[in-house]
Amino acid sequence: MHHPPHTAPVALTGGTELLQPSLTCWRIERTARFAPIIDAAAYFAHLRSALLGARHAILFIGWEFDTRIKLDPDHPLPGLPEELGPFLAELGRRRPELSIRVLQWNLGLLGTLARGTTPLYLLNWMRARGFQFRLDSAHPPGASHHQKIVVIDDALAFCGGIDMTDDRWDTRAHDDHDGRRVRPSGRPYAPFHDATVAVDGAAAAALGTLARERWRHATGERIAPPGPPVQDPWPDGLTPLLRDVAVGIARTAPAYHSRPGVHEIEQLYLAAITAARHTIYIESQYFAARCVAEAVAARLQEPDGAEIVVINPARAVGWLEEKAMGRGRSRVLAHIRSADRYGRFRIYRPVTANGQPIYVHAKVMIVDDRVLKIGSSNLNNRSMGLDTECDLAVEAASDQGTDRAVAAESAACGTLF
Repeated sequence: MHHPPHTAPVALTGGTELLQPSLTCWRIERTARFAPIIDAAAYFAHLRSALLGARHAILFIGWEFDTRIKLDPDHPLPGLPEELGPFLAELGRRRPELSIRVLQWNLGLLGTLARGTTPLYLLNWMRARGFQFRLDSAHPPGASHHQKIVVIDDALAFCGGIDMTDDRWDTRAHDDHDGRRVRPSGRPYAPFHDATVAVDGAAAAALGTLARERWRHATGERIAPPGPPVQDPWPDGLTPLLRDVAVGIARTAPAYHSRPGVHEIEQLYLAAITAARHTIYIESQYFAARCVAEAVAARLQEPDGAEIVVINPARAVGWLEEKAMGRGRSRVLAHIRSADRYGRFRIYRPVTANGQPIYVHAKVMIVDDRVLKIGSSNLNNRSMGLDTECDLAVEAASDQGTDRAVAAESAACGTLF
């Protein structure tokens, strides 16, 4: 199992802020609107609305894509296909000036093909006007590209844990008998929980810069930033949770060729756990990161440390993942429970009304009324140093009670179960 080389938190500089560029994040940029989106039914619908407002450039960065998924099965639009691939093709046909690029992790394509998206279907998608599909293999052996980012005209960006592929669509109700929760093949799948964030302004433009750099490293092509937005692509019906706030963009990237490794996400996790005074709430697909386990165990040995709650799925998807990550989780939990002398740690698995397991794919951390972080990084060693990741975080100003109250409201909305 990969263990990241940096497992000790860096010393924060100048004050008590957790978000510090070049330490716990890449950059801090402002957004006029910050909107967490819970579960893929809402995300896909808001994304479709935003895509319809694109005029210059759309850039998708993802682990996996499936051209057959329906963006909003409950609300089809007259004259527009429901499935992702044909929808984008029609969008390109209607707007010849629009550039649409999709960058997918190279090995993610194997899973897409295995589930039935044929090469011919992909080729038909790729031949659409103004459309480019590329595979990203610019990573060390054993690594993956795990970021999930969509940037529209550098005016709006989505960043979080939701892949645009099958098995993801679900509502917040996670209804036991939701007939819409089916793969393109018609086969049903289990309830699925996830989260992402929409931002605009300078934060969206920064994510555009990050995505274009990923594209350049993968393809060798330099993409110029798009021109000024013709209109505001913010989705209709998406109400911001926070307004005019600073957003920290934190990354993980492995060292590769001349590019140094980036461990901002790991450092943000460690700094936030160390600084927590009352509560730490985490949702993650896995719970097997050694450095995080050590930080949590250290806090649990304090007589008046923070209470810590982790939401995990009952088991990983697939026997291989369960064998690897399940074993890691067992070791981590044994270590934490031995340190939990005051009984302040709990780990829960969510279920539906009828007791069916809900698979947790969201990557969320909330610390006190201070920090809300949503992104692509899991609590496993891979996300700390081997895979590419991107998380967004907002931090309440320590000297502004109003901001702290807003952060507390954000945390309440982030408690998803």
